[in-house]
Amino acid sequence: MKVATIGTGFIVDWFLTAVQESSGISCVAMYSRKKDSAKPLADKYGIDKIYTDLDEMLQDEDINFVYVASPNSLHFKHSLKALQAGKHVICEKPFTSTVDEFDILVDTAKEHHLYLFEAIVTAHMPNYLNIRKQLPRLGTIRMVQCNFSQYSSRYDKFLAGETPNVFNPEFSGGALSDINIYNLHYVIGLFGKPTGIHYYANKHTNGIDTSGVAVLEYDGFQAVCVGCKDTRSECITQIQGEKGFITMRSETSKCADYTIQIGKEKPEHPSIQQNDIALYYELQDFRDIFKIDDYERCLQLLAYSRTVMEVYEEARRDAGILFPADRK
Repeated sequence: MKVATIGTGFIVDWFLTAVQESSGISCVAMYSRKKDSAKPLADKYGIDKIYTDLDEMLQDEDINFVYVASPNSLHFKHSLKALQAGKHVICEKPFTSTVDEFDILVDTAKEHHLYLFEAIVTAHMPNYLNIRKQLPRLGTIRMVQCNFSQYSSRYDKFLAGETPNVFNPEFSGGALSDINIYNLHYVIGLFGKPTGIHYYANKHTNGIDTSGVAVLEYDGFQAVCVGCKDTRSECITQIQGEKGFITMRSETSKCADYTIQIGKEKPEHPSIQQNDIALYYELQDFRDIFKIDDYERCLQLLAYSRTVMEVYEEARRDAGILFPADRK
């Protein structure tokens, strides 16, 4: 896998660290509108090529994968251009702004037998996969609670009157898109699509959600997903069944540490020590799928991503949060 990146934010730095720790994957180029924005990361990771013209980069035959980490509203445009240029794509979460955009990307990828992956770390974390195996021990599930709250480094600027991308509806920002999306992935990956979806948001006057609570209704239980970019708290998840419960004391993106308690028995501590760079595991999976040309597995992951996109869009609309993509 010879990857080029789009974007220069902190997530690209983490991605390149994960690339550096992975065999069979290398980053050969970066795209940024301004060369100076990409140069610090290019120097840090020994990347020789920096493009300021996206079309020119997509013509580079040394590149077979493009990692899209531009602002959310540009995920669709950049991913589509890469696919149309014959490149495989790894796109950051949220995949797109709408399900319609998502479907266009998938249809384009299928037409050209190109790989298209969503860079959502939760679904690939070893502890998360182990939690899924432990669920039957809990008995009938009655309640799920996820809280991922992280005071944004850009929130003070937002309060001061600036509008960073992450708090801008024009860039498909907000707490649901940026942070609560991990909770949605966590719950849907374990329990499938809910039967009912409601999103109760704390909204700024510009229409963006700075925090909110998504309530996912299932047959016999509720899943409550709290995501905040305007406050901080302990990030904690609990899955409660009639016979026992799981407590995870970490962000739903990292799934770093969890315990299981069955009845009145002593708590179990089965979590394993994971790589500090969460993106490492998704990259290993993408590399292995690509290496053996397991296109069916790629399509399975896309079907899962589409379910999350459906819930994400319905939750967003339930709270009256609209993006430019909704007007297309």
